[in-house]
Amino acid sequence: MARRTATRGSALLTTLLVVGTATVAVPDPARAAAPATVCRVRDGRLTEISGMVATDSGFVMVNDGADEASRRRIFFLDTRCAVVRTVAYPSRPRDTEDLAVGADGTVWVADIGDNDRTRSTVALWTLSPGARRPVLHRLTYPDGAHDAEALLLDGAGRPVVVTKQGGSAGVYVPAGPLRAGATVPLTLAGQLRLPLTTTPNPYSFFGRRLVTGGATAPDGRSVVLRTYADAFEYEVTDGDVVAALTGGTPRVVALPDEPQGESVSYSRDGRWLLTVSETAGQPPGTLPTVLRYARPAARTPAVSSPPAPTASDRAPTASSGAPTAGSPGAAPAADPRAGVGGTRSLLLGVGVIVAGLLLAALVGVVRARRTRR
Repeated sequence: MARRTATRGSALLTTLLVVGTATVAVPDPARAAAPATVCRVRDGRLTEISGMVATDSGFVMVNDGADEASRRRIFFLDTRCAVVRTVAYPSRPRDTEDLAVGADGTVWVADIGDNDRTRSTVALWTLSPGARRPVLHRLTYPDGAHDAEALLLDGAGRPVVVTKQGGSAGVYVPAGPLRAGATVPLTLAGQLRLPLTTTPNPYSFFGRRLVTGGATAPDGRSVVLRTYADAFEYEVTDGDVVAALTGGTPRVVALPDEPQGESVSYSRDGRWLLTVSETAGQPPGTLPTVLRYARPAARTPAVSSPPAPTASDRAPTASSGAPTAGSPGAAPAADPRAGVGGTRSLLLGVGVIVAGLLLAALVGVVRARRTRR
C-alpha cells in the first residue's frame, strides 16, 4: 500500500506523554479465550474493511477511501459473508470509516476519515430501508479538522463521532438536526481517555491508544469503542452515550494480534462482539475474517498502576508503518503523596519524554498507515 508522512515528531512526543495515566486491570491477553470464526469474506472488493454492522440477515460493510470505484459501495452480506447486493453513492465519498444501524433500520455511513486533517467538512450518509441511494449530510468541526473512525448512535438516534487521536479523544455531536445537502456544525460534547493495556498488536503502544471503530448495542444499553488492540465497553443510562463515554469506566476485551482491526459490531442478539480486519498489505490469500468475542462480564474493573513498558512498546521507526497519532490532552500531574508508585510513574514519564525527544530528532516523522484521499 502507498504510504505518506503524516505526523511530526512533536505529535509523537505528545502522544507518548499519556503513558503515565492510570490503567484498568484486564485479563492477560495470553490467557483470554480465543475468538470464534464466524465467516470469511471472499469478495475481492472487500480488502480494506473499515466498518461493519451485524443485521438480521447478515452484515453490512464498507471499505475506507478506495481508488477503485467498485470498492466505493455499501456492501450487504449474508450470514456466510457472501455479498448479496451493493449500493452505490450518488457522489464520491472521501473516506468512509464506520457504520451504524438505527432503530428503524437506517444504515449510517461515517465518511469521517481525514489522515492529513485537511477536510473542511466531513459527512454522514444515511440509507433508509428500501432506498436505492444514500443521502449525504455534511458536518463541520468547531475547532479545526480531525481524523475520526468511530460512529455511535445515542438513545435519540443522534450520531456521536469519536476522533482518532492518542490521549484524550474528542466526542462530537451535531449542533442541530441533520439536513440533506446542508452543512450542520458539530459541537465538542466532551473528551474520553482510554485506559492503557498491554495487549499485543501490530502497532505496539500506538495501537492501544487510537480509536478505530465503535458500535451501539441493539438494546442501546451499552456502546463499545475499539482500538487496534482492544475493545472498551461502556454502560449507557437513559440513552446518554456522551455521559457514558466521558464519565464511565469501561470493561475491556482484548483483541490481540488482529492484522489491522478497524471494525467492531454487536451481534444482533447482543451476546457477542464481532470484529473484522483489513487485509490489504497482508500475505496473498489472506481473507478478512469475522471473529466473535464474548462480551465482558458486567462489573466495574479496578484501577491499577500503569504497566511497566515491555520490549514491544519501543516506539516505531519511520519505516514501521505505525498509524497516525494525534495530539492528546496533557497527562495528569503526579501526586506527591503517591510514594514509591508516584516516583516510578514520574521517572517513567521523564524517560518517555527523553525517548520522544531523541526519536523526534533522529526520525522526525512517523509514517501513516496508508494513503487516503
